[in-house]
Amino acid sequence: MFLAKYNANGNDFVLFHTFVARDYSALASTLCDRQNGIGADGLIVLVPHDTYDFQWLFYNSDGSVANMCGNGSRACAHYAFSQGLANAQMTFLTLAGPIRAVVEGTIVQSDLTPPKLIDQTIEAFGKKWWLIDTGVPHLVTFDADIREFDIDQARELRHTYNANVNIAALDGQTVRVRTYERGVENETLACGTGMAACYYRALLEHNVTQNPTTVIPTGGEHLTLAHNGTTITFKGAVSHTFSTQWNMPEW
Repeated sequence: MFLAKYNANGNDFVLFHTFVARDYSALASTLCDRQNGIGADGLIVLVPHDTYDFQWLFYNSDGSVANMCGNGSRACAHYAFSQGLANAQMTFLTLAGPIRAVVEGTIVQSDLTPPKLIDQTIEAFGKKWWLIDTGVPHLVTFDADIREFDIDQARELRHTYNANVNIAALDGQTVRVRTYERGVENETLACGTGMAACYYRALLEHNVTQNPTTVIPTGGEHLTLAHNGTTITFKGAVSHTFSTQWNMPEW
């Protein structure tokens, strides 16, 4: 089996394409294991689609299915273009809906699904949280100091609201973000839909007026986010780490 490893803003993914659409959750757990597998935050499987360039099947590292992943969408687009599965401008189907992406060298921009503000009245651990869906649900709070991120509190909130958990801070017009991701069940170096959710709250509260805006996650890379009136565009570099053949007879 041909596999590719990609990194997008600190999130890493294993990708492959196949004609067979099936449940790859067990394979995701195996491949994403950082001790006994390749190691990754998620597995992305590309399969054919009659209407769009292709359809993706996305799995978190624990094998659970996710509707959407912002950084994964950019890694996926670069892989599809490099493998000749799609042109540089493409549209592919996710469980959150169709995603449009543009590949320009190592820079990839993807248009996320339209954001939805679900709840802005949540109070927990002395903070005010908004629940925003940017393809998957995210809790977002803004704090002047995000150097301390209480993982136990984040884990409790994740299970209470079945959502990823983000703390964010403004640095002028730049948004800095830290994210606890469900499915990984820990803080990750970056989360594209989490950055989008934080950016969207800052936009709605008029704390960010610059469009596009720079968003910086824990990994330290700079991404460009913008709102085009309908949805959020998400742009940044991706890197192809390596490709390999994985010998698993049962697959």
